[in-house]
Amino acid sequence: MPSGTQLRGKRVLVVGLARTGVATALFCAARGARVTATDTRGESEIGEAIAKLHEAGVALELGGHREKSFLEQDLIIPSPGVPADDAHLKAARAKGVTIWSEIELAYRFMKGRLLGITGSNGKTTTTSLIEHILKTAGMPTILAGNIGTPLIACVDAMKDETWTVAELSSFQLELIDTFRPNIGVFLNLTPDHLDRHHTLEAYGAAKARLFENQTGEDAAILNADDAATTPYAPSLPRVYWFSRKQRVAQGAYVRAEEIVFRQDGREEILLKLEDIPLAGAHNLENVLAAATATRLAGASPSAIAKGVSSFAGVEHRLEFVSEIDGVRYYNDSKATNVDATLKAIDAFPGRILVILGGKDKGSDYTVLQKPLREKAILALLVGAAAEKIEKQISGSVALERAETIERAVEIASHAAQRGDVVLLAPACASFDQFQNYEHRGRVFKDLVRQLEKQAAGATSGKG
Repeated sequence: MPSGTQLRGKRVLVVGLARTGVATALFCAARGARVTATDTRGESEIGEAIAKLHEAGVALELGGHREKSFLEQDLIIPSPGVPADDAHLKAARAKGVTIWSEIELAYRFMKGRLLGITGSNGKTTTTSLIEHILKTAGMPTILAGNIGTPLIACVDAMKDETWTVAELSSFQLELIDTFRPNIGVFLNLTPDHLDRHHTLEAYGAAKARLFENQTGEDAAILNADDAATTPYAPSLPRVYWFSRKQRVAQGAYVRAEEIVFRQDGREEILLKLEDIPLAGAHNLENVLAAATATRLAGASPSAIAKGVSSFAGVEHRLEFVSEIDGVRYYNDSKATNVDATLKAIDAFPGRILVILGGKDKGSDYTVLQKPLREKAILALLVGAAAEKIEKQISGSVALERAETIERAVEIASHAAQRGDVVLLAPACASFDQFQNYEHRGRVFKDLVRQLEKQAAGATSGKG
């Protein structure tokens, strides 16, 4: 890793005071920078972080951004939610101000080795699984990035022997400079965040920056079955592939109900498919990617097999919640785009009551028509995107405008029969009605648990 950038005395502007922005502001202030933090929200909306920022000597500009402040800095760190083409950032860039994402700044202070994962879907599951396998193999690990804890908040805990496993979004990667993972994983590419990146090409290019600074000492891992991803295979690092459909020259693939790792012409069996606890073809791809990455990081085949078989899954990712009177409820609130919803529907044989909707991200929902026609018996539409979704999937499945998650769960509980699946897989962002997808998932699970209590009460009442 590069030696730390000198921050002492530098004028640093942090834009956005969500979790990442707060961590960045405190990090820079602790290293002697003259930090200003700006947010369009007021003090009451930001909450308890205000006191920490004041205590650290961070100057606050709240309730809106001032262009003058952007033009007077040595360094600007926008939070991931701030578009790279924001007008204030454009003006600062034109004046020669350095603009980095938080992961770029963190990288310049890191110790140990870095394993970065990006892709449209499966990032969180794969990142969590990789960290779990490495920990199972006895390696010191840190789980960070878009998964929850900002990378910059983990810097002080890193040691030379640490493997930092980081989930990386396109928002974070589009503003890097020297950021370089020892192992980079690009899972897949499907339309998402087009309201931010405008085109699939721009979105893909932002994700592919993961490989931009890698050298021949590093490894790049890509999905051989994903035609949108394969063109991004880089030339400098060693390239490995994963596939559930074909044998690969280097990497992991499926052969006769086993996962095989191939390197330099040699092959070894890592684990049996029957030992994978995660449902769905997409999760098999996630396991293949994780197996490749962890084998390259030094985990043994037995540690990989043990790590995969003991992995409990990730909250809000095709998470089993409960079975009530023979009806199974699954929380896939992380299905915030259409492709993720397609994968969730594909994980079940049929008779699905699916909850769709939220904040639209410029998505095309017509591609849901065929799987809904084949596997679903009812689509319950919620949130701001309900009208658009209804127009685009009309005729493929029975529809009902539920408006809210609460009403959707209520309707589903009355309509579902023994053997059916009630699936929250919204294909949309959550920000119209919830703080984030985690909040949406927790609300759904709370509602299901209320149904569980009601069912238990009804059963005991019969006695």
